Amino acid sequence: MKILRLIRSNIPNTITCLNLLSGCMAVVFAFHYDAMYGGLTGYQMAFIFIGAATLFDFCDGLSARLLHAYSALGKELDSLSDLVSFGLAPATLIYSTMAHNDAGWLAYLAFVVTVFGALRLAKFNIDDRQTSSFIGLPIPSNAIFWIGWIAWVNQYGYPGHAVMILLVLALSLLMVSRIRMFSLKVKTLEWRSNVRRYALVLGAVLFLIMQQLSGLAWSVVLYIVLSATARKNEQY
Repeated sequence: MKILRLIRSNIPNTITCLNLLSGCMAVVFAFHYDAMYGGLTGYQMAFIFIGAATLFDFCDGLSARLLHAYSALGKELDSLSDLVSFGLAPATLIYSTMAHNDAGWLAYLAFVVTVFGALRLAKFNIDDRQTSSFIGLPIPSNAIFWIGWIAWVNQYGYPGHAVMILLVLALSLLMVSRIRMFSLKVKTLEWRSNVRRYALVLGAVLFLIMQQLSGLAWSVVLYIVLSATARKNEQY
């Protein structure tokens, strides 16, 4: 029984480690931006591994709740994994995209995303107000935006170094902003208390249908707008 309890208590941490491993793989493939891997480019492989990290990030929290296997170690490990998967991996994608388009030293500004991602996670860990909602853009949403944006760049063309740098700065500042942003956790399926969540899901589906993978970027923009326009006393 002791062995079973030990295994159960470590299931969430194992899933978190898979998140971290996926983030590491995404970084590797992002550096091999246009190399081919069985019909997929390096940046597309990075998309897949960041997506896998997002799935593992969801599952580790879910498994911890279902198994009642919370731990201080798990909390710290989760933040470290998220920094790699959703802070470093997307920054590496941005860097490789800019370097691929002859940005020179400007490409290194991509890693501002990683720095502000670390600040965002550190603030989250010491803030007990962020249990049912967030203050600032969650770092996984940052990663999802950049998957969509890099897909958009490869579909429609590079928008220029200035646009890329402005987006890096904007997303970085949003992560440490004081904008209260709703989570997708629901207490009830009632329309009135979930109107913004339903609007986000519907908008994301439409964006993905119309824009394919690049629709992820516009979905995150919609998420930011819906959160920023909420009334201060609105309950999430």
